[in-house]
Amino acid sequence: MSTPRRVQAVVAHPDDETFGCGSLLLHAAGHGAVTAVCCATRGEAGGDGPDLGAVRERELHAAAALLGVGRVDLLRFADSGMSGPAGRDTLVGAPFDRVLEAVQGAVAGFRPYVLITLDASDGHRDHARIRDAAIAAARATRVPRVYLHCLPRSLMRRWVDLMRAERPDVEHLDADVAALGTPDEEITTIIDVGEHLAARERTIAVHASQTSPFNGLPADLRRAFLATDHARRVVPPWTGGAPETSLFA
Repeated sequence: MSTPRRVQAVVAHPDDETFGCGSLLLHAAGHGAVTAVCCATRGEAGGDGPDLGAVRERELHAAAALLGVGRVDLLRFADSGMSGPAGRDTLVGAPFDRVLEAVQGAVAGFRPYVLITLDASDGHRDHARIRDAAIAAARATRVPRVYLHCLPRSLMRRWVDLMRAERPDVEHLDADVAALGTPDEEITTIIDVGEHLAARERTIAVHASQTSPFNGLPADLRRAFLATDHARRVVPPWTGGAPETSLFA
């Protein structure tokens, strides 16, 4: 049986657990939860460095340790990249049933009470695939609470405007910008994680092979992304009311 103090993040690439879910994992650990990360790929398509997959795998384990994560499952699908052909060994190219089976095995092995995955509102196809597999696996294994970590649309629009002006080569700017981010009105859970900001910053620095999406942001926008976390509860279904302020409401 799962207990209310078991939290698992299911993500696509090394750094998603930090750039995306880092503060939620710190929030959970701060409330005494046992936490785990299931990562689908080694992120080898995220740059041109030699043996990048091995580098990013080491970064994943180092970051998990800083986040207080006690278990890491690496599924070892190939990184699909942002676009282009996706072979059958990649997260996007593999049959969905194969991806679901792998994710479901990790979820069943940990037995979380709370499962967190990415909302995929940044347009990355690997994020969408792992989101769909994580939700399906959670339902199949009867995880009591499931959340999508959200990027609020209002913040994403501010981020896009800044990136277009200062870093026009950054990924995601060729996506449907109007669709980036989760509509603010769909967010069900808003958590103050400011107390974990310093720890989150240290963990972001561990992923040295990658450029953080928060690099170069003005202080107010960086804090808006990192000191408050936003999520959408999908299990049990949200029925309205004031936003939750904790994963353990």
